[in-house]
Amino acid sequence: MNGTVTAVSSNGEYSFTKPNRDSITLLAGLGVEGDVHAGVTVKHRSRVAQDPTQPNLRQVHLIQEELLTEVGEEGFAVAPGELGENITTRDINLLGLPVGTLLRIGDEAVVEVTGLRNPCLQIDMFQDGLLKRVVGRDEAGNIVRKAGIMSVVKDGGVVRPGDTIKSEPPEKPHRPLDRV
Repeated sequence: MNGTVTAVSSNGEYSFTKPNRDSITLLAGLGVEGDVHAGVTVKHRSRVAQDPTQPNLRQVHLIQEELLTEVGEEGFAVAPGELGENITTRDINLLGLPVGTLLRIGDEAVVEVTGLRNPCLQIDMFQDGLLKRVVGRDEAGNIVRKAGIMSVVKDGGVVRPGDTIKSEPPEKPHRPLDRV
């Protein structure tokens, strides 16, 4: 399964949205250079409050551009970076990847998929009612999270819009994504 990077975003300050950039640099074991969520241990405020020594499994947030189109058709105007993601993608089913999938992005960067983003109430503070569009339930009543995936940086490198994304699933048995 392969795709394309459509936008890259980062922010050195805590903020829900992240401005788009011409490029971002991924640093092995840390995340996006200069981004507030980069680091070996957790940087998301709620997780730091619980246990600041937890490993940072949320170094790089990827979201599928198709979700932005979907919510746009429901009346929400959401541009790349506005849901806090670092990398916006197209033509790759991020939500269908198993835990441990390697994503080779551009010429050098490699991230390992750790799980699903667990959307929070900040999404409704951004646009009222949007949270219900990115979190729902399937026919069996199970929670479905659509707000992208989280990953850690295995190999650093520069990532730009237009870069290709090549996925390499781990050996079987595959573990489905769960929230991290």
